[in-house]
Amino acid sequence: MGIDVNAPIFVISVAAELAEMHPQTLRQYDRLGIVRPSRAPGRSRRYSQRDIQLLREVQKLSQEGVSLEGIKRIMELQNQVTGLRQRVSELSSELETARRHTSDRSRVFAAGRAGDVVTLSRGQRPPAAPGSVQQLGLVSLMQRSGRLRALPAGKSADRNYAEEGYIQSL
Repeated sequence: MGIDVNAPIFVISVAAELAEMHPQTLRQYDRLGIVRPSRAPGRSRRYSQRDIQLLREVQKLSQEGVSLEGIKRIMELQNQVTGLRQRVSELSSELETARRHTSDRSRVFAAGRAGDVVTLSRGQRPPAAPGSVQQLGLVSLMQRSGRLRALPAGKSADRNYAEEGYIQSL
């Protein structure tokens, strides 16, 4: 069992010593919102190991010449990036779950005869409209008798093709 780095266990004097800073500096960072420790029931500050790491990072940035406002903005952006990464991870997990769920039951949607949405299984064709050439079984009969010309690729025979000259009159 590991140590929880987010557990607020250090009082301000110990945290200041661990971060090699003065306790007043930690209070200032708290007031400015740069590093906000947890509060104990008596309102005393309690710092976690993660807070100590942040204090060290703040100290490093300060020594490099970054202003306290700049440091605050950097910390805000780092927190935002962390939150966004967590959200991306959650959404990726949800997407994977959805893909597994839908791959088991692949469905296709098509327009029905009345303009409604019809759910079909993958590979299933929608039913032919009443009175269509396919439904009447005339396509193969007409092809064999030479009364049905070759249709354009992807087209099916129906009454409209008779009007366009693809189907010769009987």
